[in-house]
Amino acid sequence: MARSPGSAETRRRKFDSLAQETYLSLWRTYDRLKAVEDELFEAQGLSAQQYNTLRLLEAVTPEAITVQKLADKLISRAPDMTRLLDRLETRGWIARVRPPENRRIVQVTLTDAGHALLTELTQAVQRCHEKQLGHLTVAQQKQLNQLLAAARAPHEPAGSPWKSESPS
Repeated sequence: MARSPGSAETRRRKFDSLAQETYLSLWRTYDRLKAVEDELFEAQGLSAQQYNTLRLLEAVTPEAITVQKLADKLISRAPDMTRLLDRLETRGWIARVRPPENRRIVQVTLTDAGHALLTELTQAVQRCHEKQLGHLTVAQQKQLNQLLAAARAPHEPAGSPWKSESPS
């Protein structure tokens, strides 16, 4: 008797477990969606992580934020925040300040040029997200968000803004 390609028996031979299949499917999905995003940001000489950093700074404007708090809010960990911030500062999109009362702390703010870049990118980023996931219904997107929140919940550190379904 021939096995169908989607049968549980065939899946077991391709993957060690359903958890592995799910993880690899998630990874492949991320890779395909990231390719769409990379195309947008590469045209600006910007990485997705740099864009996320600028977006987070815009959310606290006109206030400054410490490097550590900024790193904690990033979607993915930045192994070298200093280098990431150096690149943004060189392009004039951010400014770093050391408060006179505590010179060990570095605070980061968005510059007018950084704000202008984000404004310029707003519609292109919206189109990118529509291209990535606009084919799903609103109900499907909400369900996907709930499933992803449930999948990562036990792995999020205490106090993470990603602990809830709707990260800020």
